[in-house]
Amino acid sequence: MSYISVIERYHEYRVAVRELLASMLTGLADINLLGNPEAQHRAINSLTEHYPFGELLYTLDAKGTQTSENISRSSRFNAGSSSKGKDRSQRPYFLLAREQAGVIVTDPYLSNANDMLCMTAAVQLHDENDHIIGYVVLDVDLAKTIEFLMGDTTRRHFQPFFKAAYGLIVVGLFSVVFILLYVSFQELAALFHVQHDAQSIQLRPFSVIIFMTLALAVFDLGKTILEEEVLMHKDILRHSSTRRTITRFIAAILIAVSIEALLLMFKAALGTGADMLQGVWMMMTAATLLVGLGLYVYLGARAEAILLSLRK
Repeated sequence: MSYISVIERYHEYRVAVRELLASMLTGLADINLLGNPEAQHRAINSLTEHYPFGELLYTLDAKGTQTSENISRSSRFNAGSSSKGKDRSQRPYFLLAREQAGVIVTDPYLSNANDMLCMTAAVQLHDENDHIIGYVVLDVDLAKTIEFLMGDTTRRHFQPFFKAAYGLIVVGLFSVVFILLYVSFQELAALFHVQHDAQSIQLRPFSVIIFMTLALAVFDLGKTILEEEVLMHKDILRHSSTRRTITRFIAAILIAVSIEALLLMFKAALGTGADMLQGVWMMMTAATLLVGLGLYVYLGARAEAILLSLRK
């Protein structure tokens, strides 16, 4: 997900995210984790088997100094410099946890470990005299957390294959564009090197325009697929994302149909007028597409606004 999508989804599912993290850390926190790397590794491994968005687990002493390394199931977090002994006393999660006996959960922030949006949950650990002897801290990847809550984890693994398939389709469409442009320029060159009668010289340029218009329509289609399905993040669970894609596809078709209608009408005006009726029908088709597209965008926006108001 893009950062904007993650933040938007977080605000929609804020209560569920925070309750999930609080319950995870409540079940994980134990006084035996302090000073016991093996127990910490077992805890993070057990946690990530059920909750794959868990990233880091570490402990602090009562003053906020980190007493363990950053424990993670992923090797990319364990390969960095040592974090043990670092002062975390000014970190927001420590300041919150110090004042609250239960589990605290921070707002989203950019992680220093992987430069992704994350959240931190922390909880106090007490001895038998109810004195604070340390803290257990858990960092989670926010995007993966939201995907987990939305049941979208599996699709994420297939995303590279989808993008590769769309990429091949785009390459094929752009190949067709180059062929159409090649043919159109051949036709254009023939206008200057071949002798034509008066009627032919008036109508021949339309074949060039037709090939170029087809190239434009196919190029717009390939460009839309490339941007929507390969280059940009697309949140398929959000109506506005699907509505944007359909709008762009219909707009590309609408432009192509409108240009073809104008060409037929111009051709009819210069020729016998036999193509005038077809041009009028195509223009009416373009107008109908435009009205239908406007209704779709309006009704889709209204439906999404109603759904968002119901969630709030």
